[in-house]
Amino acid sequence: MIPVVTPSEMAKIDTEASEPINVLIERAGNAVAWHARKMLKGTYGKRVTVIAGKGNNGADGIEAAKCLQRWGVKVNIIQADDDDMKVDESDLLIDAAVGTGLKRPYCAPHYSGPVLSVDIPSGICGLSGKSQGKPFVANSTITFQALKPGHLLADGPFHAGSIEIADIGLDVSSTSTFMLERSDVTKILNSRNDREHKWMSACWVIGGSGGMNGAPLLSAKATLRSGSGYVRVSTPGGTGEIPSEIVGFDIPTEDWEEYVIKNDFERFKAVVVGPGLGKTQMARKAVINLLSATQIPTVVDADALYAIGQQSLDPSDFGDHVVLTPHDAEYEYLTGHRPQTNRILDVRETAAKLNTVILLKGSTTIISHPDGRCLLVNNGDQRLATAGTGDVLSGVIAGLLARGISPFEAAAAGAWIHAEAANNCLAEGMIATDIIRVLPEVLDAANVG
Repeated sequence: MIPVVTPSEMAKIDTEASEPINVLIERAGNAVAWHARKMLKGTYGKRVTVIAGKGNNGADGIEAAKCLQRWGVKVNIIQADDDDMKVDESDLLIDAAVGTGLKRPYCAPHYSGPVLSVDIPSGICGLSGKSQGKPFVANSTITFQALKPGHLLADGPFHAGSIEIADIGLDVSSTSTFMLERSDVTKILNSRNDREHKWMSACWVIGGSGGMNGAPLLSAKATLRSGSGYVRVSTPGGTGEIPSEIVGFDIPTEDWEEYVIKNDFERFKAVVVGPGLGKTQMARKAVINLLSATQIPTVVDADALYAIGQQSLDPSDFGDHVVLTPHDAEYEYLTGHRPQTNRILDVRETAAKLNTVILLKGSTTIISHPDGRCLLVNNGDQRLATAGTGDVLSGVIAGLLARGISPFEAAAAGAWIHAEAANNCLAEGMIATDIIRVLPEVLDAANVG
């Protein structure tokens, strides 16, 4: 896992470091210089422009310039506050203008060559990833000791280019936020309980309503492909036609939660509730009653999130066995507002308040545990905005829950697997069922690392 710290957290880490700041700047500058040398593919006859601000970011750039000059590179240093700045063409521009200390909009000068940004492209907020002004678009960014949220959120990924993390000896062990990597998913999958019988990994998917019966079937198929040995699907009022691998189970239109609880409910290892369920008063009441009555690991998605948002709830009714999976609009159902500027902190506080695991979907998906731990997943792309992919994600998470993986880890690993499966589909024309089709090969590859 790669640590992620906010700009204010990193400032505190810098202050508490055992080494003086000049030593840290020297280490950072050397790291920038070596990365620049790699981008230059040598030093002979090379020209580099460094735009340096007044803070530590600028100091890192100036230190890098000294190293490059010692190696024979011709370096031109320009002060970031130079109103008459004119940037001549060179082999590389090192952006050390602002970094994570951005306090007002920054407009990058015109430059058509390759750019290496120090810490984060100037003009990108280190906390939110949002553009402020006209940021640099870097070919590569070198940051120190840990990623920053701005590398991963909003506009950040489109401006940072490839990211390298340099170790300069800072202690980031206090962080509780990490970005998930393939090796972490492998470890999570290999910690699962092997199933001996279909009931050892059974899942019940409850969803669907008039015109929306496809949503729970997408979840059910993904659950089967992700490790559940037995999947039961129920739609209030009648399930309709379903694939032979899935077991249909009719439940009544009204008070269906009581019927569910009385029919082998305790034998299931995971539950999905919400896909296509509808927002009627009966559906809302049933969802709340079901969630209040069970300790079975449960994925709550779509219309079931709306049901929670419409109730005045006691967080003790839930627990970390519940995984809520909203996108931004559904998050507003739960909290009364869209995700705030400090997106990670907002999700962390909501998870603690609701006493549940929260998975907030986005270009970087945020998974938070009530105890404050956060995992970030950012291996997906815009194709995951396709209709039905959220239903598939719920099914993937439920499949992992059915295998005995903890809800927090199942949510994070499920988000990574879901995105990786989309990456294995064609670039154009992907639909939700395509993701389901490639899930087994993604799981197999992740299982063996």
